[in-house]
Amino acid sequence: MGRFHRHTDGTVHEHDHGDDPQGIGDHSAYRTGSERVSVLQNIFAENDHTAAQNRADFTASGVCTVNLMSSPGAGKTTLLRETLRRLGNSVRTGVIEGDIETSLDADRLAGLGAAIVLVNTGDGFGGECHLDAPMVRSALPRLPLDELDLVLIENVGNLVCPAEFDVGERARAMVYAITEGEEKPLKYPVMFRSVDLVLINKTDLLPYLDYDLDAFHANLRAVNPGVITIEISARTGEGVDEWCNWLLTKLSELRLGADAALT
Repeated sequence: MGRFHRHTDGTVHEHDHGDDPQGIGDHSAYRTGSERVSVLQNIFAENDHTAAQNRADFTASGVCTVNLMSSPGAGKTTLLRETLRRLGNSVRTGVIEGDIETSLDADRLAGLGAAIVLVNTGDGFGGECHLDAPMVRSALPRLPLDELDLVLIENVGNLVCPAEFDVGERARAMVYAITEGEEKPLKYPVMFRSVDLVLINKTDLLPYLDYDLDAFHANLRAVNPGVITIEISARTGEGVDEWCNWLLTKLSELRLGADAALT
């Protein structure tokens, strides 16, 4: 027996890594039985069915949805504040704010022109460490989808579980802070491999840290060779306009696709 593994096609199976799963590490202490794999298959199947419904609803409303993930404290909420300030009235934006407890982050985003919906996951076992598709679906009736262009999903801070759950998003991005260390793509490959964009945050701290940015890029390329990166400082605003342009490009792609489907 070994740990379960979920492939990009959604299948889940027991996976015995043996002595050397990816050339690094000892996974022998982690055991997963066939019963647990079966339960996980059922969980992911239900989640993916609901994610498809979410995606269909977003698309029907002409809404581009981006799932924004990170570890706790990487700077998602600060980035979203700067994003909403820059997009202003030009893009009608909604935010689904995921947190285990409190409305602290949702409160920080209030008053910036976006429709904010809070999803607390604390009723789960010790507090769910991610948003899944049913949780996102529970938020949709509270969002005026037909009046929005863009929905940003601020997922629960975690470098593991959020990457496993499709929530119906059109694209995935993650905020990574340089204070987390250069090795994180190697230690948390599922997250870094699952995203379309990595926002390298807190670059204003580079002069004060013993940090090797080139080593991080090399580690990132090792797990996700084609991923787009933008170096930013959500605190100073550096790179935030480039991030906003990426969002606008995703929105334009959605609209072009919808126009093509009508012709």
